[in-house]
Amino acid sequence: MGARTRLFGGAFVCGLPLYDPGRQSRGSEEEGFIEAVRDCDGIIVSTPGYHGSISGPIKNVLDLLEDTAGDAHPYLDGRAFGCIVTASGWQACGTTLVSLRLIAHALRAWPTPFGAVLNASTPLFEADGTCTEARTKGHLDIVAAQVVHFARWRRAGKAQAPHQSQQKSDGLRMG
Repeated sequence: MGARTRLFGGAFVCGLPLYDPGRQSRGSEEEGFIEAVRDCDGIIVSTPGYHGSISGPIKNVLDLLEDTAGDAHPYLDGRAFGCIVTASGWQACGTTLVSLRLIAHALRAWPTPFGAVLNASTPLFEADGTCTEARTKGHLDIVAAQVVHFARWRRAGKAQAPHQSQQKSDGLRMG
């Protein structure tokens, strides 16, 4: 879709230390994530659903965004936020999606109208990573398209408002 992307996958997320707001310094992985988010126009968060909410490691990485609280553009302010949830049942998918959207709002992001919920009680992907069914791929494509389109609209709006100091002159960036 023409956006530059950066993946922070499961191994990265699970390898981070627990968020401690009182810690004076962050590791290079934490700093890299925070800088990537500061530089992005949109983000897609994918989480498994456990007991009605997002996983602990996903919450931990999102808690790192507290380090941006004092920024001129704090948290995910005004940025597109795509939601993808996998869980072993539709009820868990739904409650986890609601939780993820609430977190997006708390981070001042704009959750996309469509959130992909993937029932993992049946296989979703082949060993090579391709989707097992066209419907799953279609849902993931909708989330990606909505994040990219919203980020482009937001960037175009900023370009029309020269008083905004956070304009970026280069291409669209996604976290």
